Amino acid sequence: MKRILIPLPDHDFDLTEVAVPWKLFKEKGYEVVFATEHGNRANCDPKLIDGVIFGQLGATKEAIGFYRDMEQSNEFLHPIKYGDIQPETYDLLHLPGGHAKGMKQYLESKELQQKVLQFFKLNKTVGSICHGAVVLARTTDPATKKSVVYNYKLTGLIKSLERIAYYITFWKLGKYYRTYPAYVEDEVKSVLSDPDNFQHGEGDYKPYVCVDRNLVTARWPKDAFVYAEKLIETLEA
Repeated sequence: MKRILIPLPDHDFDLTEVAVPWKLFKEKGYEVVFATEHGNRANCDPKLIDGVIFGQLGATKEAIGFYRDMEQSNEFLHPIKYGDIQPETYDLLHLPGGHAKGMKQYLESKELQQKVLQFFKLNKTVGSICHGAVVLARTTDPATKKSVVYNYKLTGLIKSLERIAYYITFWKLGKYYRTYPAYVEDEVKSVLSDPDNFQHGEGDYKPYVCVDRNLVTARWPKDAFVYAEKLIETLEA
């Protein structure tokens, strides 16, 4: 049986980027393990259920339904701690995203970054979507003093999408869509051997997944289904 690890912050993760892969993994019969910093049950960004602004920009009804199912699962209710992650016991690491401020606990965790580094050292399959690319960018290999994705092609939340969401909601929500002063795309590009290795896909709204060796990456929630399918295809190959 394939074994999947999904680390999360205590709150504010993107429910689509977690629940859609979880649903497809469970349908394949995979074992899924969640992890949070202290082993606390995680909670998604509530705005994605109620609608970010005027009931819009939230998750789809289908994704919310998956999340409600996931909320009842034993693995989601009883996560392990970051410190208890044993990378050698997993086949796949999935790094989801989210942009609300609670994500910083996960995006800035040095303990989690040490575990991510081990996944790469073991040549395990690693996937990230949206802000998950920030975790990859910030994971440095002490041997090279460079990010683990220094020589990879990958994608993450592209600047045009992050900027549009920020501009149309700033009047109401302030910096809700700006987790950090730097855009995700700019931070990730800054650690790559060639900034052009950051991929944009064929149009902002057409689902896109980038695959380079053991790394599978996507940009935002609308990529979630094709991203999860590509992770499964990679594991089954």
